[in-house]
Amino acid sequence: MSFQAYLDTIKAKTGKTPDQLRQLAETRGLLEDGKVAKGVKAGDVVAWLKQDFDLGRGHAMAIWALFTNIKQMPAK
Repeated sequence: MSFQAYLDTIKAKTGKTPDQLRQLAETRGLLEDGKVAKGVKAGDVVAWLKQDFDLGRGHAMAIWALFTNIKQMPAK
């Protein structure tokens, strides 16, 4: 599955774009100024996305990859 396919599935399942999830993560204190907040680990983001959106680990890790700049949003 391509990274874009992961993002498309996340949007279909949650109704949220990665940018909207980033804003929600800021509100929850998981991100500060667009970067992962000090002490926040991948498991924290995975647990949040599972609890609030019922996302599985693979899809949650795709969001983590965006949050940590491991991956960039694919160009359209």
